[in-house]
Amino acid sequence: MNGTAGSSTGSASCRFAHYFVVCGVDTETGLEPDDGAGEGFEQSPIRRSFKSKVLVHYPENTDRNPFNKDAVNMLCMPRGLSFCTQADRLDPQFHSFTVSFDDGTRSYGFVHTFYEEVTSAQIITAMQTLYQMHHVEHHSALSASSPSSSSSTSSPSTSSMDSLMSSLDESDAESLAGVSSCLGCAGSFDPARDTLYVSKALCLLTPLPFLQAARQFLSQLHQAVSSQSAPPLPLESYIHNILYEVPLPPPGRSLRFHGVQGPILCQRPGPGELPLGEYSLGEAFSLLGVDNMVQLLTCALLETQVLLYSQDYQRLMTVAEGVSTLLFPFQWQHIYLPIVSTPLHHLLDAPVPFLMGIQRRVGAQRSSLHLPHEANLCFVDIDNHCVEAPEDLPVFPDQTELIQELSEVLLRFGLPPQGGAITKSTTTTNTTTATTSPRLSSLVLEDLMEDRRNGNLGGEELAVLERLQALACRCGGDKMSDGGKTLGHVFEEEEEELKDAKLNIQLREVFAGRFASMFGRYEEFVIHSALDLDSWLSNREGTFSFDKGSFLSVQPAAHLHFLSRFLETSMFSSFVDGKVISRWADREPQQQLFDNRLERERLYDTDEEDPRNWCYRKCTSLFESAQAIERRMLKADHTAIHPHLLDMKIGQGRHQPGYFPKLQADVLVGQNSNKWSSRVTASRRSNPKRSTVTGQSGADTEQKQKHTFARKNLRQSKLLDMSPQAVTQTHREFVDGLLSECRLKTKRMLMERMGKESVELGQGEANITGLQENTLIHGLCDLLERTWGHGLQLKQGKSALWSHLLHYQAAQGKSETPAESPGCNGSDQRTFDDGALLLRGTLTQDMRFIQTMSEGLSEVGQARAWIHLALEKKMLSQHLKELLTNQELLRQLYKPHAFLLCEEEREQFLFHLLSLNTVDYLCFTRVFTSISIPYRVVIIPMKKLSIAMATVNPWVCVSGEMGDSGVRQIPKNTQEIYFQCKNLGRLSTLQLGQENSGLLAKCLIDCVMVYNEITGHTYKFPCGRWLGKGVGDGSLERVLIGQLLSPGVEEDSGRWTGTPPELASPSQSVRTVLGSLGSRSRMLPVEVQEDMREAANNLVKHFHKPEQERGNLTVLLCGEGGLVLSLEKFLLHGFKSNRLFQRNVFVWDFVEKAVVSIETADQMGDLHGSTLTKGPPVDSLCHYVNAINASPRNIGKEGKFQLFVCLGLRDRLLSQWLPLLAAFPLTARTYEDGALMKDRAAVHSLSRILHTLNEFTITLETALVKGVDL
Repeated sequence: MNGTAGSSTGSASCRFAHYFVVCGVDTETGLEPDDGAGEGFEQSPIRRSFKSKVLVHYPENTDRNPFNKDAVNMLCMPRGLSFCTQADRLDPQFHSFTVSFDDGTRSYGFVHTFYEEVTSAQIITAMQTLYQMHHVEHHSALSASSPSSSSSTSSPSTSSMDSLMSSLDESDAESLAGVSSCLGCAGSFDPARDTLYVSKALCLLTPLPFLQAARQFLSQLHQAVSSQSAPPLPLESYIHNILYEVPLPPPGRSLRFHGVQGPILCQRPGPGELPLGEYSLGEAFSLLGVDNMVQLLTCALLETQVLLYSQDYQRLMTVAEGVSTLLFPFQWQHIYLPIVSTPLHHLLDAPVPFLMGIQRRVGAQRSSLHLPHEANLCFVDIDNHCVEAPEDLPVFPDQTELIQELSEVLLRFGLPPQGGAITKSTTTTNTTTATTSPRLSSLVLEDLMEDRRNGNLGGEELAVLERLQALACRCGGDKMSDGGKTLGHVFEEEEEELKDAKLNIQLREVFAGRFASMFGRYEEFVIHSALDLDSWLSNREGTFSFDKGSFLSVQPAAHLHFLSRFLETSMFSSFVDGKVISRWADREPQQQLFDNRLERERLYDTDEEDPRNWCYRKCTSLFESAQAIERRMLKADHTAIHPHLLDMKIGQGRHQPGYFPKLQADVLVGQNSNKWSSRVTASRRSNPKRSTVTGQSGADTEQKQKHTFARKNLRQSKLLDMSPQAVTQTHREFVDGLLSECRLKTKRMLMERMGKESVELGQGEANITGLQENTLIHGLCDLLERTWGHGLQLKQGKSALWSHLLHYQAAQGKSETPAESPGCNGSDQRTFDDGALLLRGTLTQDMRFIQTMSEGLSEVGQARAWIHLALEKKMLSQHLKELLTNQELLRQLYKPHAFLLCEEEREQFLFHLLSLNTVDYLCFTRVFTSISIPYRVVIIPMKKLSIAMATVNPWVCVSGEMGDSGVRQIPKNTQEIYFQCKNLGRLSTLQLGQENSGLLAKCLIDCVMVYNEITGHTYKFPCGRWLGKGVGDGSLERVLIGQLLSPGVEEDSGRWTGTPPELASPSQSVRTVLGSLGSRSRMLPVEVQEDMREAANNLVKHFHKPEQERGNLTVLLCGEGGLVLSLEKFLLHGFKSNRLFQRNVFVWDFVEKAVVSIETADQMGDLHGSTLTKGPPVDSLCHYVNAINASPRNIGKEGKFQLFVCLGLRDRLLSQWLPLLAAFPLTARTYEDGALMKDRAAVHSLSRILHTLNEFTITLETALVKGVDL
């Protein structure tokens, strides 16, 4: 049983359509050239664009959705008025558009454009005059440009014709080339023989994308106009009906209403289904292919700038809306203009993410487009089935499996996954110019069709209907009967519509399933820190609403690149904000739907699998979703009130074939109170369900308010305003937006980086990975590219920033003095003092290095490399400030409204970038790993205590996270060496040695300095010990641990600034070598044990961090406060030095003595009782100590003990050796009574601490274990 639905004239929010609009030529104002169309007067007037006007629109206004006349006119007729003659094709065209509002909602417009004969004598005369002027001008231009023309000193108007002729249409050039008369040719017009036609647009504005229903209604309306016979009712009846009497279908229901020539069905998804989306995804996938569509969606998800390009406006909308619907549950937060007419092309300057579409002019090439932003642009050439994605675009998670699943869905519907298929025309509407009968030639068949749609036909009746259809085909019924559609055509259209709807929902379900898998547990990582909504809003910028680090730590490694960038987007932030706000207000509908789906999946899926090891699972709800839509489309749940006669004046609404009539306004303004609308109003008053509609609209209002304070985006409604004041205001908002984005990005980078450094210093928990840091820097590169692209009018290559740098480099090259060497890196002009910093390279010197890198980088890649290098050198703000000092160059490259010409904002922008100098980055060093870097190593001896360095012949080997330099012999009589090798990454250790070539070959080394000549980084490797035989521990080789000194010191500050240094080598001064044991023995046992626990705890935390954020293990083992030094303090506590040794005390002496005593037969017998159960610790202890002593390396006693600890820890033996050493009889004689080694509880506690480290796999640097075969 079908219900009857209606809508009162006042409930605009519940109506199917908000406005009916007619656009066309205004005969009163005449022809106005469309100056913004970008066309020249060299074109024939019949090919030019003229301004269109909104002729009528009904109703005048609605409360919630005020009518924007200029925007609707521009979007209905983006090319303006189009004229043609009977020689041209007069096929009607269809396209749609969307208007975004400030609260994030959208309104949809559906436009049917057809050609109507011009009857105004004023218009015809104007066109004739324009054509005659055009004809004369071009013939004079042709004669002036011919070889027999007199001279080139003609008037400006004739001399400029050569350039005008170069841009003529082919048709115009052929028609004018030496032809005295071109009557009847394309582009010509003679009123005596030609009939002039002009375009007119019928538009329906709806709150939801009812594409098929609106298209059918407008098509039927045009068919009635072009038909020779009048429609059953005046057109006003049908327009009034759809505006005021056809309601929105209830959720989960379908509604049938009546057009001029037959019933039309629309449907709406239910509460648990995906939102309405009628734009054909099948067509979008057919145009671009599965691979390109997935790539395009990836770009949209990462909020790159997306520019669609096609001759067909409807194709632009199809692809844009297709991408928009596939984003569920996320929503596009930035500029969304699928159709950008020529007057709005200034929006291509927008330095923000956008999704826009522009029309390709006939014969235009991609290279002819001037696009200021290309570094992060996704360019989609729809007609040529091509997607140009930005560089370094991450792969969508499980992309291969996703493409396979999508391909299977397309193949089930007979579509090729590779795309490029020729689809049916999306613009040409199959209508007839002369119809003399209704949509179906038989009233009986029409009733049968309606019954079939409503599901009222049983098996027998359905079989009869199919036989009638077959009979009609056999009897020639497949041909048009007086222009009407046959039954077969109707069935075919219905089946095609149903097929499209089922394909749409299945493709959307696949993507919805992907997002459900990726973000199934996102709620666990949402941070609810505020007590109420007001406090959350006031502190929103300073708080984190999502624990990104923890979320990424449980994701599969292959997904991290994409996810780390997606978590930084506005659409994800808005999604999380909606979740936080839902504590105090209703959830946003799409988020509520997504959460409900996740909850339902958890009920059915009880497997608790590790997300990091998950496997791809195909969507299981495809057919269920398709069945729900099929049920609604095959049977209408509700029927709207039929169109009916209105109280019209006699003589109004007269039918004139081929001409859209002048509508009677008084019956369409929405204020009439005839019996039909009164009846509907009364019925709705008595309808108890009305309260639910009101409640829903109230929720909508609340939702709009939520969007308003949850988002701070551009005012979308103002973007379509073409007035100079509005354009200026829009660019002003762009400038403010860039400054605000720079402030937020730099603040975020500082907070995250400082958080990481506090972790490295043991002051907090990990909250960022190296991948996230790279993501933030990538976002900074994107921001700089967009900033430098705003208002740009002269560009080389795809990168706006690199283009500016090249122009600056060229300008500097002209002003450089010949004495300067262009290939110099600046280091030759520097004088070196002990420990002095190198002067950092200039802007152009850094550019030259980037240009000589053998990485094969594009312009965009070179710009990013330059940003990475400047950021690592802490010179980014200074370099950019220098770049912007050339005001003359700025004025040449940029338009007046450009951000870089706004002096105050520019200074603030640079100030925010300057704040990044307070933290250390290694972004260049770690990203460009294969380049060659020049290093300089300087050995700094202790001046007071050292014998001259001239007697020593030292060598060094520098090691970093990416390899080592190999042994580099330092030239005689010098203390430094300069060499070039492959990028070593962050430096960690340095091996320093010498050849024992004489009695005086010894020196006391203070430290070794290593300089990276490109990044300006300085590493200090403290030593503070002797190098040579017969002094100290007799070492000829030492392994030093480095610390990075910040390069961000100002030249006049005279001291190091920035973040605290990393842990360094254990002995940083002569105190370690010359200090007495008294100071060590006086250390409190509690302090020694605390140091030991802290060192072990740092190692545990190191291994519990994700691999990307782990620091240098060697530093934790051998650095200041590391395990080796802490264990040495433990073993030296309470040591009786004077009884055994006369000079300095070394722990290795005690270990060697212990092994000697073990190897004595009488001592071995005493020790068997203390042997631990796990393995033979005594044998392993002797074996390791003897192997270390037998090593060919002269690493000294301290080096041997360091190696002893590291090897014991690596092989999980150290926790067994310490109790063994404490149990030796030698220990009782060597230590005082209060020593820790005599305290069984302390030794047992130490053994347990070391035992906890056995669960970790420890890999030692080659520099530590070289020469020892264990």
